[in-house]
This record gives sequence, structure tokens and C-alpha cells, in this order.
Amino acid sequence: MWEDPRNKRGGRWLVSLAKQQRHIELDRLWLETLLCLIGESFEEYSREVCGAVINIRTKGDKIAVWTREAENQTGVLHIGRVYKERLGLSTKTIIGYQAHADTATKSNTLAKNKFVV
Repeated sequence: MWEDPRNKRGGRWLVSLAKQQRHIELDRLWLETLLCLIGESFEEYSREVCGAVINIRTKGDKIAVWTREAENQTGVLHIGRVYKERLGLSTKTIIGYQAHADTATKSNTLAKNKFVV
């Protein structure tokens, strides 16, 4: 959880999926997310990654990669770019990074993206 001291100053790269994408993309995206973590795909910034989480909801699903330091702009953006590329998302698709401090005080739908790729 974001309350954990190792995650508290961090944030997450968030990929949101419409419920229609569940049967088409969800398993592939989640598998690729896990392979990114296992394979330390984020190079020198792999130690910045704390983990990943998947949320299955009625309205839509979310996959997030959590990082330990939201203020490390260079590292966070590197992780986001590599993650987006590994997921095979189009250049038109935007994924956002939200600091845990922002999502703790607002509902997830209102939290502002700190970075986007």
C-alpha cells in the first residue's frame, strides 16, 4: 500500500482499460507488466520500482506500476517511456503518473497527473 514507508513518497504509472478491453488486452498487459518487473526492464531505474497492482472493477480495469520517489522526474519518465513501449501502446495512447500524496487526498478520478507519456 502507499502507506508503506518505501512507497509513501512515490507514485504510480496508471493504465486504464475499458471493460470491453478485459477479454482482449488485460491478460497480455498484465503479463507484460510482470515481465517488466521480473526482467528489470527499467535498467538503472529498476530499483525505483516498488511493484505492480491490477484492479478489476465493474466500470473498467486498471494496471499500475508503483515507484518509490515521485520527485525523481528523470527516473519516473524513463520508467514510463519504457513501460509504455513494452506494453505496445500507440503513440496516441497516453498513460499518466500520479503521486501517492495526490491520490491520498483526492479520489482517483480527480487526481491530477504529475507526468504523462
